[in-house]
Amino acid sequence: MSKLTLILTAVAVLVLGGLAVRSFADSGTIPQVGQQAPNFTLPSEKGTPVSLDSYRGKWVVLYFYPKDMTSGCTMEAHNFEQDLPRYQTANAVILGVSVDSVDSHKQFCAKDGLTFTLLSDTDKKVVAEYGSLGNYAGFKIANRNTFLIDPEGKIVKVWTHVDPAHHSEEVLAALHGFEKQQS
Repeated sequence: MSKLTLILTAVAVLVLGGLAVRSFADSGTIPQVGQQAPNFTLPSEKGTPVSLDSYRGKWVVLYFYPKDMTSGCTMEAHNFEQDLPRYQTANAVILGVSVDSVDSHKQFCAKDGLTFTLLSDTDKKVVAEYGSLGNYAGFKIANRNTFLIDPEGKIVKVWTHVDPAHHSEEVLAALHGFEKQQS
């Protein structure tokens, strides 16, 4: 092997290795306003696959939450459920995502009368892709982050570490503000 071949090989390894490290390091970055929302397919509480791109033409409230049937997550879900008719009037759907199982989501919906879609990300890939993977007492869970996605699939608003008591009101206010801008 010639010196030139060795040098080129070494450079290629360094460049490709650097790209791989950069790609891994950036996997936890929160998508920003103006970006196309990363597409995904996850199982719902009914066990059926749900893809983000199937909601094109609608507003999407994509919210990440830590754990089914805990006090803050239950409060947040109840507020979204209570406001669901207002979201539907605005041509919006609500998708909740956590790392809990499909069975856990099914129980949460049944116990708390939730009728919007909950998605199970047990592999934690979508949670990580949306920069929402957190660590609580050694457990990997979703951080409480929300993305408002417009009918063309672009992120128009991002909330991080939200207050579950008032979050649905904040999202509705933002949604109505964007609707007014478009009319």
